Amino acid sequence: MCGRYANTKSSPSMAALFDAEDLIAGADGTDGSQAPPRWDPRYNIAPTALAPVVRRSKSRDDRVVELARWGLVPPWASDPGIGTRMFNARIETVATSRAYKRPFAAKRALVPADGWYEWRKLPGGGKQPYFFTRPGGVVFAGLWESWKREEDNLLTFTVLTCPAMGEAMATIHDRMPYVLPPERFAAWLGEEDAEEAELLAGPSPSLPEELEIRKVGRAVGRAGNEGPELIEPVDEEGPSTLPGL
Repeated sequence: MCGRYANTKSSPSMAALFDAEDLIAGADGTDGSQAPPRWDPRYNIAPTALAPVVRRSKSRDDRVVELARWGLVPPWASDPGIGTRMFNARIETVATSRAYKRPFAAKRALVPADGWYEWRKLPGGGKQPYFFTRPGGVVFAGLWESWKREEDNLLTFTVLTCPAMGEAMATIHDRMPYVLPPERFAAWLGEEDAEEAELLAGPSPSLPEELEIRKVGRAVGRAGNEGPELIEPVDEEGPSTLPGL
């Protein structure tokens, strides 16, 4: 699964990286609209938090980067609280699930990240967090939806997950976020034609060799904790039991 991740990129840098219009820094409320919440580097993004996504905007006919709430709320939902349970969508069922098949068909998004956290269950009880990252970060495959009720208008998203790749990763957790290779960004956003099998082909086979897996401190388990120290490696207590580490 993917229940925590980090993104320390600024909105202008993400706009430049994805050749998208920046709706985060670009909307300051001077036109009479309400200014969006400020985006600052985040080292501990949890479900229900606001985070940047890149999507294709019909009204602008262009890519945009904007803030959305993590936890997809389908348009038919009577209560937006359903999003607290819909922060992940399984790659195996996303094309057929009632909740996800509509956004999978037409509302796919890119979710920029520096990396993500997974927790390994320890033999004696408790869990040890690890941070998965690589130079330049990663991009998750995501879906977005817009939920409207009277004055409420929520933009929400979910992150797709797939089976863990590589022995070291699988030792920590059996699932991982669907990390998209750059050559599939355009197809995922609907800018190029692609068959369902191509869209859901999974991460690049080379991904496990590209990733750094860090054992990190347990402070990340509290959603309110923030700061660069959360992604810093901690000393191993004895030799690693993870294959290849």
